[in-house]
Parts: sequence; structure tokens; C-alpha cells
Amino acid sequence: MEPIAVGLLAALAGGDGGEVGRQAWEGLGALVRRPNGDGAGEAELVALERAPGDVARAHALSTALAVRAALEPDFRAELVHWQEQARSFRTGEGSVRNEISGGTFHGTVSIQQGRDFYIRPDQRQ
Repeated sequence: MEPIAVGLLAALAGGDGGEVGRQAWEGLGALVRRPNGDGAGEAELVALERAPGDVARAHALSTALAVRAALEPDFRAELVHWQEQARSFRTGEGSVRNEISGGTFHGTVSIQQGRDFYIRPDQRQ
């Protein structure tokens, strides 16, 4: 199993990703706090929630999750499933590109969501 990316944990704890990020973070919290587990990782989860920008805390959570996954096969399976779902939320990976073309545009362009915005040079005024 791949370790959970420290950047992903920090971003989710910090509220990045809107509703999708919030649901992913809540899902991880529910997994860590599940009743039949030993609770390993819960202290690290809470610490990261309190200081989401702290990379050391995110690394501690990633390590705690990896150790617990190695010791608990059921937890490992559920963590792998969570990780696959969380991959839809990426921080700083890939790109979103919005391109306006096909005419001359005047006025304000409203962008709903995206990281990268591009207007072709031949379309700029």
C-alpha cells in the first residue's frame, strides 16, 4: 500500500476541495474512529485538524495510518478504498484549463472553477 500523501492530508484537513474535500476528510475520520479498531491514528488526526498547515503533523498521521494498515488487514482494505476515492481530490497535481476562443469577447469573463485560465493570444484585446 502506498502511504497517504502528506500534502493531500494537509489540504483535506485545511478544508481544501470544497464539499468533496470535506467528505473525504470526514470519511477518513470515520475510518480512523471506527468502533472495532484500536483507535491508532486518532490523536494524529485530531492534531492535524487543529493545525492543518503543519506538515509534520500530516506526516505523523500518514505514518500512523501506514502502521495501522500493516497491523490490521480490515483497516488496510478500507484505507485503500478511501485512498482510491480521495485520489479524485488532488492538490497541485494535474491541471484544469479553460480556454476562450472562436470570437472576440468584450466584458467580464466569469470562471466557476479552475486553477489555470488561458485566453489564446489571438483572442486577446
